[in-house]
Amino acid sequence: MSAAKAHLEVLPRSLQLLLALGLVALLACPFVATEFYSQMVARMMILAIFAMSLDLLQGVTGLVSLGHAAFFGVGGYVLSLVSSDAGPVSLWWTLPAAVAVAALFALVIGFFVVRTHGIYFIMVTMAFAQMLFYLVFDNKDLQVAGLSLRLGGSDGLYINFKPDARLVDLEDKRVFYFFTLACLVGVYAFLRRLLWSPFGRVLAGIRVNEHRMRALGYGTFGYKLAAFTLAGGLAGLAGYLWGAQTGFVNPELMGFHMSAHAIMMVILGGMGNFAGAIVGAFAFEWLLHEFKDLPSIGSFNAGKHWQLWMGLFIVAIVAFAPRGLLGLAARAGRRRGDADA
Repeated sequence: MSAAKAHLEVLPRSLQLLLALGLVALLACPFVATEFYSQMVARMMILAIFAMSLDLLQGVTGLVSLGHAAFFGVGGYVLSLVSSDAGPVSLWWTLPAAVAVAALFALVIGFFVVRTHGIYFIMVTMAFAQMLFYLVFDNKDLQVAGLSLRLGGSDGLYINFKPDARLVDLEDKRVFYFFTLACLVGVYAFLRRLLWSPFGRVLAGIRVNEHRMRALGYGTFGYKLAAFTLAGGLAGLAGYLWGAQTGFVNPELMGFHMSAHAIMMVILGGMGNFAGAIVGAFAFEWLLHEFKDLPSIGSFNAGKHWQLWMGLFIVAIVAFAPRGLLGLAARAGRRRGDADA
């Protein structure tokens, strides 16, 4: 699909109002919903941060990565490696450490992968992610430079305590919910500001025509590497929050399926504006929940085949709403405005 059809960078006022109402709903959720649904919404917010980090690559820069989950998993594993069975570790140094390590992995991997283009970029990102996946999957303990890293192998690792924030008690699920919401809003505000900065405009130009940007004198390699590194660090933030909420990490966090889910979230919501990634993450998780709970029709277990229904839904979105759910809502708002006029 063309760049013009696939992106909705400027949000109409109607969508801005809907997003504001969505924020109000998120603020009210812990007070009106059960603990189960509040925790499910918190998980959706974590995945929304993950989806926004991928949207920086896929929607803004035009780099489709099939290995983005590697950095998500790295963030979670950093928390498990620094955690102790004796008590919680401090949030104020473990969170930056997880983001920094994920960004460092992205910087090293990105140094090689951003030199490639198109299908080669997609395949190389997936190859690096699979290397990390099997490194963790096949090793319960790993010796690196004289240090013994406990990876847990295919069984994964438990995180017995949520990080200690001193001023707030993250063991309180409601407090953790609002901390996650603050991270979501902060990441969204940062990325929206980045989108309209000179750096973000160069990334958008690379997506539209990299050769022309290079002819104008921009070092596109450096810009793409910076975007890849930043996206990896933000994915690490999401992985850290995931590990803190669930208390468990395993190699599947780095797997191909997690990367594919993130791509579907970005496509489902609408690429290139970050609000679409949030909407896509919420919609994807909600649809996942609904499809898995579908009743059996005779001897056919509809819920067991939730991947089929999700795939058909994504295909329908791509075919009939190239800008995703957010673009569909914008189109409906314009038609209503034309009808009122």
